Amino acid sequence: MRGAERMSCLPPSADAQAARAGMVWVPGGTFTMGDTFYPEEEPLREVSLEGFWMDRTEVTNAEFAAFVDATGYVTVPERPVGTVAHPGLPPEMQMPGAVVFIMPNDVTGMGNISQWWQYVPGANWRHPGGPDTSIMGREQFPVTAIAHEDAIAYAAWKGRVLPSEAQ
Repeated sequence: MRGAERMSCLPPSADAQAARAGMVWVPGGTFTMGDTFYPEEEPLREVSLEGFWMDRTEVTNAEFAAFVDATGYVTVPERPVGTVAHPGLPPEMQMPGAVVFIMPNDVTGMGNISQWWQYVPGANWRHPGGPDTSIMGREQFPVTAIAHEDAIAYAAWKGRVLPSEAQ
């Protein structure tokens, strides 16, 4: 949870079911969170959560398009890259775009993720594989090539919040 801010959801009720169409109730509980294999996941800790509502499915391209159409929102991959915040980027990475999974022909070791993930200028939610791709015919597919900031903006527009790491 963020700081002292406490988030809770009311348990399901008949009235809430209609208002929460497309969502499911996740009951609260307690579990051990963390890992001892990866240092950044330590320490193991007991976490208790109240129940909460969550969308049953991922946000689709059509749903995200409705948000963009209604608000005029421009996603992070569609905006100019802030070279002050990211000094020393090569010219091709200074153009708006996103990181795209590209199936390699050959893999050399597992430590270099650029064998699979590459920055593609012009890639964004409308063109998830790059400027020569489209979401046409994929309106019901999950939206991709958006940033965390974009997901927060969409959730706020829907009157919702993103789940916490524990959720």
